[in-house]
Amino acid sequence: MRFILLFFFFGLFSYSAFCEKDKEIIVVIDAGHGGKDPGNLAHTSSLLPEKDINLKIALFLGGYIEKYLKNVRVVYTRRNDVYPSLDERVQKANSINADYFISIHCNGNDRKSVRGTETHVHSMHLTKSVAFAKEIERQFSSRAGRKSRGVKDMKDLKHTLEVLKYTNMTSVLVECGFLSNPKEAKYLNTTYGQEIIASAIFRGFRSTIEKEYPKSSFRRKKATKNVVEKGIFRIQIMSSVQAIDVNDSSFKRLKMKVVRVKLNTTNMYKYIYTVGNYSSKKAAKLDLKKIKNRGYKDAIII
Repeated sequence: MRFILLFFFFGLFSYSAFCEKDKEIIVVIDAGHGGKDPGNLAHTSSLLPEKDINLKIALFLGGYIEKYLKNVRVVYTRRNDVYPSLDERVQKANSINADYFISIHCNGNDRKSVRGTETHVHSMHLTKSVAFAKEIERQFSSRAGRKSRGVKDMKDLKHTLEVLKYTNMTSVLVECGFLSNPKEAKYLNTTYGQEIIASAIFRGFRSTIEKEYPKSSFRRKKATKNVVEKGIFRIQIMSSVQAIDVNDSSFKRLKMKVVRVKLNTTNMYKYIYTVGNYSSKKAAKLDLKKIKNRGYKDAIII
């Protein structure tokens, strides 16, 4: 009888471990404001209001997750210019038993000199949310080159945020920068800036789920390394949803000619940007390090 019980409990443990490996993570991405609610406004009407920037960053973030991660399901509170109420956003996340909730926002301040990113949690006692927020801010500072103003909670704001207070999962609200700061507003209005911000949040999310579920596999396998070392190689520096002018000022720091290629794909990222022309992979690697040092950390050889 004891042998049977041991076998039963061992089998139950093995089944639990197996389930953890195959666990699907659900992340809800909430683009703040929308529709009748524009959110913060930039210093000039020629720049987008907060609601539009939030949506662009949210879609970029979701696109990165779907492209680079597996066993993760992305759910949006909105995908266009509509206004779900705060109650509806919370209810949607809770009703599907989401594991993570990320609300995307842009900040504002009476002083135009104030700048930087912030990630909010409901309370510093919520250890998982705080760890997630810290990882996002670390990515903003170390990888995206943004000024991080750190992790904040309701005590800093002097009030609570409904989407953080009432969601049942690990939840953060990310302030991607200040639209009241002219320089930061201009950056947040560029596709390049939106992609960099989304990439930093993505990296923070990926790092967080890998730490929380160490036995699970989330990264999609990269293309096979068994590549013939002959032919023409180029360095891909980035991809985008909408076409970016190859003469855009953001490319100047490369000091190399940028070529834009439109892909025949159903993926939301329809354009890639490449530099260089190399006869071998070894030659391309010499420039790859320089390009990464100039800010294009995700550059790869193709």
